[in-house]
Amino acid sequence: MNIIEEIVRKRRQQIKSRGHEMGVKLPANRVLPLTPFGRDPFIICEIKKSSPSKGVIAGNTDAVSQAKKYADMGIKSVSVLTESNYFSGSLKDLYSVKKAFPGLSILRKDFILDLEDVDVSYRAGADAVLLIASMHDASTLTRLYKRARSSGMDVLVEVHDRDDLKKTKAVRPAMTGFNSRDLSTFRIDPAVPVMLGAGVEWNTRMVFESGISSGEDAAFALSSGFSGILVGEAVMRDTALIYELKNIFSRNIDFNTATFWKKLYSRKKNGKCFVKICGITTEEDADNAARLGADILGFVFADSPRRAQPALLKKIRDLDILKAAVVVLDRDHPSLPDEIKTFLDIGLLDVVQFHGKEKPEDCYGLAFPYYKAVRVKGLSDIDKPGRYRCPRVLVDTYTPGKAGGTGKRIPDELVMGIKEKHPLWLAGGVGPENVRDIVVRFKPELIDASSLLESSPGKKDHGKLKKLFEEIKIGTAL
Repeated sequence: MNIIEEIVRKRRQQIKSRGHEMGVKLPANRVLPLTPFGRDPFIICEIKKSSPSKGVIAGNTDAVSQAKKYADMGIKSVSVLTESNYFSGSLKDLYSVKKAFPGLSILRKDFILDLEDVDVSYRAGADAVLLIASMHDASTLTRLYKRARSSGMDVLVEVHDRDDLKKTKAVRPAMTGFNSRDLSTFRIDPAVPVMLGAGVEWNTRMVFESGISSGEDAAFALSSGFSGILVGEAVMRDTALIYELKNIFSRNIDFNTATFWKKLYSRKKNGKCFVKICGITTEEDADNAARLGADILGFVFADSPRRAQPALLKKIRDLDILKAAVVVLDRDHPSLPDEIKTFLDIGLLDVVQFHGKEKPEDCYGLAFPYYKAVRVKGLSDIDKPGRYRCPRVLVDTYTPGKAGGTGKRIPDELVMGIKEKHPLWLAGGVGPENVRDIVVRFKPELIDASSLLESSPGKKDHGKLKKLFEEIKIGTAL
């Protein structure tokens, strides 16, 4: 039983004993105005006093006072938790907030079970309701959606996985929320909403839910095709974050050239891992890797025998493949070369791979989008990937004095330890002779291969490249 099933079970018991209004006296008919939900900036700030994953967040918070803070900071959409057992909320909170701030758009966030729940939400002053797709079959979800819309309320349908997405497709809601939290482990994976969003086949405003705690998180969501974000715990603890979030929404940022993560997870893999071929120095090698099925090409812009020439990126600009610049920056005085910045801006590069000792707090200010590569040498390094804010971190072998390209493997016990805590992006000693075993044993989301594919430094052996992809295919099928 996951947490939603447990909450629903208890909520049914409460409804049986206390009714859908949960003992709160509500008007027989709606007396508060309806306000359209989802106005720009589409930042939904939540009134969340506690949660199953975090426990008590702000247990003594007055809902009206918290809503005033949000309104004073220019927030137009507020989510009010009304579930009492796990979130310390109530319908009284919702009604009081809407009565005090009729111009705010109020989302009732609860575990809506039936049509009467929808009707009670309307009378309590909700302008929108959350419908959690995993709680309902497609026909029930459709009935609840239509009931809410017929009353004039908006609806945010929440999706957690591909089964939810299939049900939601039958409804085709105008707003769809994608939750990055795993309900069985409570872990946040910011890539999950992007993966699911890639499967949307109807016109909808996508909302990124859970895990938003910085401007970088908001930039990641917007660049991945989301038009709104829902943020709870972070703004309950520090409302100053709202200024940072609004800044991301208000800045005239062209996210059309920063869509790496959306493009990556839009590539259909049929169970195969993503493949990055690094150390590309020739047009011929780039063409061959792309033809064989690589997802990302890596171009080294650091002191290396595999250093790429900028002219190469211009020659292959129309090649249908993602392109990463691999850079090694100084830890204390990092500076991204202007040429790399320009290539990101004009679309010759899709992403920057930081492969040096760059600090977690520096990466976002240096380049966006980016991901980090870290070198691991012992069990104490297993938590390294979790220190960075990017949705994925590439793990590579530690060799003294070498940033990468050594052809050496990470010890298996370290790989398994990392996989248990983080999605596995694996580099270091990956080649045609071992990739089948790697795929079978570790099931990485991405493998990064370079030196073991070469006939000489910087020059790929096309026979080895072909065998690499053949072995990946075999390993995936096993």
